[in-house]
Amino acid sequence: MILVAALGNPLRQDEGVAIRIVQELEEHLGAEGKGVRLLDLGTAGMRLLEAFEEADAAIIIDCALMEREPGTMVRFTPDDVTSRRESLSVSPHTGDLLAIVELAKNLGICPDEVVFFGIEPQALGYAEGLSPLLAERLPLYCAEVLDEIRRVRR
Repeated sequence: MILVAALGNPLRQDEGVAIRIVQELEEHLGAEGKGVRLLDLGTAGMRLLEAFEEADAAIIIDCALMEREPGTMVRFTPDDVTSRRESLSVSPHTGDLLAIVELAKNLGICPDEVVFFGIEPQALGYAEGLSPLLAERLPLYCAEVLDEIRRVRR
């Protein structure tokens, strides 16, 4: 099974972009959705551990401060990056995603393949709805994730 997990908070504008991507995929995945589990984790990154247990591959989507142009989507694997957090302790609320993947490996429940998509936000205020820039790019983000699902299936 391919897990597509969204992390974020839809009450913080672009922090909810991953959740919107999963919602869009839910509506439009159709036959390609067979063998795919779409999951909105909200801000509970630790819930990835439970979801990992059944997954052969995982695609994790999140808003990410990467010092890129707002709206930029970057694909990477855990091996491509290192955590910028000072502490690698895992919080039950959100946690450090790289630390969660490492914990899953240590527990023997990590999928064979883990891919992240990070999206640079434009706005993180306390309001519902994406910034106009990210809302406009939503179809492109969905297409990228769908391409990744197809790639993983091969």
